[in-house]
Amino acid sequence: MARSARAQEEIRRFLDIGAVQVAELDLDDDEAVLRPGPGSRPVTHGEVFVLVRRGGRPVGTLLGRVPEGADPRAVLAERARAECGPAVFGEPGEPPFTSVVVATRERAGQLARALDSLLAQDHPRFEIVVVDNAPVTNETRELIERKYAERVRYVCEPVPGLAGAHNAGLDAVRGEVVAFTDDDVVADPRWLTELSAPFAADAGLGCCTGLILPARLTTPAQVLLESHGGFAKGFTPRTYDPARPPGDEPLFPFTAGRFGSGANMAFRTAVLRSVGGFDPATGAGTAARGGDDLYGFVRVLAQGHRLRYTPYALVWHHHRETWRDLETQAYGYGAGLTAYLTAVLVNRPALLPAFLARLPRGLAHARTLTAVRETEPADGTGTPGDHDVRTHPWPRRLSRLQRRGMVYGPVGYLRARYALRTAVRGAR
Repeated sequence: MARSARAQEEIRRFLDIGAVQVAELDLDDDEAVLRPGPGSRPVTHGEVFVLVRRGGRPVGTLLGRVPEGADPRAVLAERARAECGPAVFGEPGEPPFTSVVVATRERAGQLARALDSLLAQDHPRFEIVVVDNAPVTNETRELIERKYAERVRYVCEPVPGLAGAHNAGLDAVRGEVVAFTDDDVVADPRWLTELSAPFAADAGLGCCTGLILPARLTTPAQVLLESHGGFAKGFTPRTYDPARPPGDEPLFPFTAGRFGSGANMAFRTAVLRSVGGFDPATGAGTAARGGDDLYGFVRVLAQGHRLRYTPYALVWHHHRETWRDLETQAYGYGAGLTAYLTAVLVNRPALLPAFLARLPRGLAHARTLTAVRETEPADGTGTPGDHDVRTHPWPRRLSRLQRRGMVYGPVGYLRARYALRTAVRGAR
């Protein structure tokens, strides 16, 4: 097929993607409670993306279809019981005093929604710090002063860049654990407890990440992204230990994207400070475009600390809504990936031999990562908790953009370092 015809076909397929409802289903013994996801309407007939819970904790997702005239709760509960078996949980334990850092820039409406969910956490002792990154208006400061004055602390970081904003928050926090999330999430009420409790149970734990699911699937861009896995890392808790590298991760620890994402991560505060925080030349808002979270994961693991992924710490993320957003995101992912690798090697040259030893497999992994991904069988079969069913093909243009971003990443990182030095000199 000629390139122009193929591009037109990809656009047609993209525009044909329909909206999907988002819901939660609590299964307890013979009871089933169905409710809409955050910001969603009550479930009706049609396609539904469902988070299944047992005992209030996430155990899996499924993509179901409710026939017209049928009871959505009955249809989805029957499917969930067949696919998501019983689950046995241990108690999370008493979480330590935890600080939550939210970096933001000129998005007061989204920030208010996120803060409302954070202030509703069941964690016994926590604080919230908002970092206003390179603001051009007083909108964020005024929101905090007007609505959240005694409950949220405000910090301004004038130099643009997500990593720099996170470092400003890290400098300001008082908690034993520091958690980071974005201004476009809605946090589950147990999010902070589930994310911070593992630190009390494991003195060698340096980092913990959690589950990210879509708050809405109303546009083709949102559905396409989630169809290919979104930000979720599954429903099986896992601990990554640098003293015992996982046998199924031959590129460990350099495939940091498998560990989690920056919208749902926490660190032992002293550990993150000991490695110098995040590299301020990485992350959104810099020429590097991303990679700040991955940098933090690898630096903590390289220091000998463990990292734990827990699906019980849940945030609902508002995915970007348009095709242009997806293009920007694909390029940024590619750039951030190689930018963070460059940052790690620049800041920790001792890791270079290990990186070079993994380079051939790493290149093969990069090709797989950016390949055009076709659909799975039409019946949508998949294992419970693995919603990467790929009901829609991943467009070639997005794969090409991701590869271009990967080529650009090291250059972007070096540009960001130069810009940062210039900004620091100018501030003196």
